[in-house]
Amino acid sequence: MASIVKVEANAYHDSVTLMSLSGKIKKYDGVEQAVVSMATQMNKELLNNIGLMTQEVQAATENDLIIAVKAVTDERVEEVIGFIESELTAKKSKKEKNGNQPVKTIHAAINAMPEANMAIISVPGEYAAREARQVLKQGIHVMLFSDNVSIEDEKSLKELGREKGLFVMGPDCGTAIINHSGLCFANKVSEGEIGLVAASGTGLQEVTVQIDKLGYGITQAIGTGGRDLHEEIGGIMMLQGLKALEADEKTKVITLISKPPAPKVQEKILAEVKKCQKPVVVCFLDRDAHAVEEAGAIFSPTLIDAARKAVKLVDPEKEMDTEIDEAASNWVKAEQKKLADSQQYIRGLFCGGTLTSEALSLIRDAGLKVKSNVAKKQAEKLSEVHTTTGHTLLDLGDDEFTKGKPHPMIDPTLRNERIVAEAKDPETAVLLLDFELGYGSHEDPVGVSLESLQEAKQIAAQAGRHLPIVAYICGTSKDKQDYQQQERKLEAIGVRVADSNEMATKIATMLVKEVN
Repeated sequence: MASIVKVEANAYHDSVTLMSLSGKIKKYDGVEQAVVSMATQMNKELLNNIGLMTQEVQAATENDLIIAVKAVTDERVEEVIGFIESELTAKKSKKEKNGNQPVKTIHAAINAMPEANMAIISVPGEYAAREARQVLKQGIHVMLFSDNVSIEDEKSLKELGREKGLFVMGPDCGTAIINHSGLCFANKVSEGEIGLVAASGTGLQEVTVQIDKLGYGITQAIGTGGRDLHEEIGGIMMLQGLKALEADEKTKVITLISKPPAPKVQEKILAEVKKCQKPVVVCFLDRDAHAVEEAGAIFSPTLIDAARKAVKLVDPEKEMDTEIDEAASNWVKAEQKKLADSQQYIRGLFCGGTLTSEALSLIRDAGLKVKSNVAKKQAEKLSEVHTTTGHTLLDLGDDEFTKGKPHPMIDPTLRNERIVAEAKDPETAVLLLDFELGYGSHEDPVGVSLESLQEAKQIAAQAGRHLPIVAYICGTSKDKQDYQQQERKLEAIGVRVADSNEMATKIATMLVKEVN
């Protein structure tokens, strides 16, 4: 094996760029390890763990770039290093050709674009709050993609934003659509009359996608970051988003989305909903309808239901199919007959955290015991994420899986490895998967997973088993990855593609309930 480790001083690149580049490197044969990242303490620890730590890396600061490659030959290492440097240079050149000159400070960026009214911040967490505060003081809205920001800093930033009438979307906010521009992980959807505020990334994607599929559109889709409805924060940005959408003439219907909020925060949100003069749909997963309906809002237990109810408020005459169709039911019956006696359990391998949470709620409601790394109830918490038992749902985009690695929406390698591993378990009855399209996501998420899906089926077949796979593609026909092509690729290898995360989960649940 050969290796090279380089440090480029003061060569900052955002995390999305570096994660995407790391995914491309995986295509090279003979590469055992490859790290392209800023020299954060966590990334230094990663290099130490894989045997690529050097004195130069140890001395590097978080503004320095690390490029480390370990491969079968010196020639392959040099080739990969050359590719990395070429990609980073090309990205810089593209920005310059488009008239975007690189800058190194917030103030320089503001001077370069004095008309800008929003900043997207993606720097190491310990610096993110400082940069966000500078932007807010300049009267500019913030989308804070960075995670590892303390909850104290989050509260302080959001209080400053509220005081100045500015949005602080985040920290750890991955999705928004503002003035019809998709930011970070977002789908290309139609314009319309429905405005959304969500403390959830893939939850916001799912609802906007389903609204688009129904033939309607949105005004704004405001992300708040996943902790906004925690008791320590108090829903500051969801409340601000609600008021902004109520004041927006184009917004006729408002939809709020979140994983289970803190009870006191829910009360505060619903108190403001009660005062709202526009119809409001509330999708707080794992909460009951009573409190929402008392506030005069419409409760939705699932994400697609929230989309349907919002559309129904825009167009009361709109007809929608909500039941599992006959073709899906027939597929379940046919697949069930092919299962071995040992095959009893759903294994959900998700890229989207909120989609995982929604599936957990649906499977529980169907009367099955299920465990997950996103579970809030103690009895449902998965104690060891690398060991599967019973019905298990994994959010593979959770921090415990992505430390030092790209998110599976950017690079599905981690999920692909787990697909193969679950196929080896004789108790696996069905794989339940999601694929996210849109800005920021992998250019061909299905295509890069096909080999692993086929290998999984072959592993099961060689062991005398049949392995059903149910998938949901969160995307629209307007997304760059070509929704129809992604769907055809899955169907060509026998994967059942559902039209929503809810429907995919119900199909998988029907299959194992038939077994049991």
